[in-house]
Parts: sequence; C-alpha cells; structure tokens
Amino acid sequence: MTYLTLFVVIPVLMLLGLWLAKNDNQVRGVMVTGATALLGLSVYLVFDFIGTREVLPADQYPMILGDSITWFEPLHIKFATGVDGISVVMILLSAIIVFTGTFASWQMQPMKKEYFLWFVLLSTGVFGFFISIDLFTMFMFYEVALIPMYLLIGVWGSGAKEYAAMKLTLMLMGGSALLIIGILAIFFYSGAQTMNIIEIANLHNIPVDIQNIFFPIIFIGFGVLGALFPFHTWSPDGHASAPTAVSMLHAGVLMKLGGYGCFRIAMYLMPDALDVWAPVFLVLTTISVVYGALSACVQTDLKYINAYSSVSHCGMVLFALLMTTQTAITGAVLQMLSHGLMTALFFAVIGMIYHRAGTRDVRYLGGLMQVVPFLSVGYVIAGLANLGLPGFSGFVAEMNIFVGSFENADTFRRTCTIIACTSIVITAVYILRVVGKILFEKVANPKFFDLHDATWDERVAVIGLIACVAGLGLAPLWAQNIINDAVAPIIRHIGEYATLASI
Repeated sequence: MTYLTLFVVIPVLMLLGLWLAKNDNQVRGVMVTGATALLGLSVYLVFDFIGTREVLPADQYPMILGDSITWFEPLHIKFATGVDGISVVMILLSAIIVFTGTFASWQMQPMKKEYFLWFVLLSTGVFGFFISIDLFTMFMFYEVALIPMYLLIGVWGSGAKEYAAMKLTLMLMGGSALLIIGILAIFFYSGAQTMNIIEIANLHNIPVDIQNIFFPIIFIGFGVLGALFPFHTWSPDGHASAPTAVSMLHAGVLMKLGGYGCFRIAMYLMPDALDVWAPVFLVLTTISVVYGALSACVQTDLKYINAYSSVSHCGMVLFALLMTTQTAITGAVLQMLSHGLMTALFFAVIGMIYHRAGTRDVRYLGGLMQVVPFLSVGYVIAGLANLGLPGFSGFVAEMNIFVGSFENADTFRRTCTIIACTSIVITAVYILRVVGKILFEKVANPKFFDLHDATWDERVAVIGLIACVAGLGLAPLWAQNIINDAVAPIIRHIGEYATLASI
C-alpha cells in the first residue's frame, strides 16, 4: 500500500473511532487526531511531489502513481490511485477545510457523534475522488461525497433545511445519472481493457461522433455540482441551510469536484468534441459568472450573498477551463484553491456571527466591529480576498484567468472575457456594501453589546484560513508551478487531437 491510499484509510479509521467514542471529548479527540494526520500527510504529499517533479523528464506526465488493485475483473475496475499537481493542491485544500471545519464545529449540538460520522464520510469521498485515476472508482467516491449532504443539511441545518436538502440531493443525483451513462460510454466505445483515465486518453479510440454525444452529458453531469447555469439553483439553498462546517466543506471543496471532473474526464478524454461544444458552454459559464455576482447584490441574507458569490466564482472556473490555454486553466485550478479557502473563511465567520446575533439578515445587523472585532476582521479579510485585492489568493487566480482567456483568443472568446470581467466590479459593490452595513454602522441592536467574540476553537479555524488565503496570495509560485506542470501535457493532448480531428 502506498501512502496515497492513506487519504482514504485515515478517514475510515476516523469513522471507526467515532463509532467507538463514548462521549463528546472522545469524539473531539478522534476528529482532531484524524484531521491533523490528514493535514500533515497532505503537506508531506506537496513536498514529496515537488521533489519528484524535479527529477522527471520534461516530456513525462508529472504524476505520482500509487496502488492499482483489481476490484472487478470483468469490467476491469481497479482501485487505482495517482496524483498530479492539480490533485495535489485539491487534496491539500480538502485537508485544510476538514481541519478548520473540525474546530468550527467544536460546539456542534445535538448528536455531535452522528454529525461528525457523516462529516467524515463526506470527507472520505472527497479524498478518494481526488486520488483516483480509475473512472469507476472516481464515480464511486463521488457518490460517497454527495450522499451525506442530505442528512447533514436535513438534520443539522437551519431554515428551510428539508426543502434545501431534498432539492440538492435530487439535482446532484440527476447529475450523477448523466455521469454513469457517460462513464460507461467512454469505457465501451474507447475499446480499452481498463478504466484507467491516462490509458484511455492515450488510446484515443472514442469516435468523434460519440464524443459529440457524450461530451455534453459528462460536462453537464459534473457542471451541476460546479454550479453551471441553469443547473445551479440547488446551490444557494443548500449553502444557506447547511451548518457552518458543512457549508465550508460544501462550497470550499465539494463544488470543486465539478470543475475537476469536467477537466479531467470530459475535456481530457473527449478532446475532439471540445471545439464543438465549447462555445455553448462558454455562453452558459459567462452567464453564471455575471448572474451569480448580480444575484449576490440583491440578497439580504449573508449566507445567500456568499452562496451566489460562489456560483459566480465556480462559473469562472468552468469558464477558464473552456478557454483551453495553459494560463487560463492554471488560473482555473488556482481559483478552485483560492475560492475554497476564502469561501470557507466566509462561511465560518458568518456561522459564528449567526450563532451569536441570531440573524444573518443584513438589515438587522450593524456595528459588529464594536462588539465582535475578531470576527469582523475575519469577515473583512474574506471580503477583500473575494473581490480580488492584491496580496490575497483571489487576485492571483483571477489575473491568470482573465489574462489567459484573452491571449490568443478569437473575437467571441474575448467578448465573453470582457463580459465576465464585469463581475469584478459587481463583486466589489456587494462586498463593500455589506462590510460597511454590518460592521461599521452604529450598533443595530442594544442586545449586541452582550455578544462575546470568538472562542479559542473558533479562532483556530479563522486564523488558519486567513493564513492560507494570505499565504497563497503572497507566495503563489509553488502552487502555480506544480499546477502548470500538470496542465501542460493535458493541453498538448487536447491540442494534438483537436488538430487531427479538424484535418
């Protein structure tokens, strides 16, 4: 067993430990131990990967391969693991969110043990998805990551939680139905004796007419989770009703499975269909970017504001992927990493404010900087990162996206890019409006003077996320370099076969 498999083994051991735990302190002990182990292992993976890529030949696909164990021989299904620079940063992001989410849920009631059991099961699916290079194994972990959301929102959520949980589950399961159809089509039409993604890509046996049929099926299947317009409507309700740490993991990591899957499966395995369908999906993603930002402007609930902001930022990820330039796709992956960190920070602080003030309505909040300064500063930093202020992670990602989308592009793509760029201004409007209203106006309710600021466990979560958002903004090259190395051979692969298809 290689250490990549530990990213699944550790959460499984955490599930066993939680099942055996007898009280809240034991539950917390299991969670902190497991989350710390996952974070430490992910940091080791980053350094190990950086060291490995330095000795690989320039033309070799930069991937660390792990276990390959046969599960079901008739369909050649294997538990096959491997990571490149894209999955490495996604695994690191997942570990950070699980670690900080554990402390954000420190006081979770009721049924703390059951809550963390479902939380860890969701995390197991996320880690398994990012380390898998077998189509069926990826899909299996994808389903493991989605199913716990229903109970986590429906039982421990707030507001119209049953409606939000059911809506989310039905829409995401609909996307999953499309995915299983597309994955089976890829396997049978490729003629491969394996479901290994790299081997299927190298064979390139899928007929062009079949690609044109199943490319949109796969892209929409993953795009539902990536908040692709008009399949995004589950996202705001799900975010608004989810408990704090679930919102952090949901928006911070789970939605990234959508963009990752679109790139790793739809674009990589069916490059001939990309030129045909890219204009259609570029229009939809451009709408996502601008519509999400405009919708955030008219919301009054802090969670809905951040939820629609996530629709805009995740739309930007899909938008950049479809541009198929190395700079834009590198920016898309950086955006996944950046958005995961800053939206987790947003949802963490919003949940802590809601727990104290009893409301998330902007109209009834005001003067929080005077009564909860630590949480207020955390909200300001999350907002500045969200609007792309230099020095924070959002600026690095958006610069790569918009520069890469404009370079070597035709008139249509440049027009889409210019329209998408307007979201920067719109984002600044709603972020600054909310910050000014809830933090710096007079105290809206005399009862707010009795509020206490963040506790030690909440400070661990907030400070950890702030450090990551600022760290990526100030020192982005380590991530950009390993992402670039992973993107380059995939771009060459897409370009080569797209060229052959046009001859």
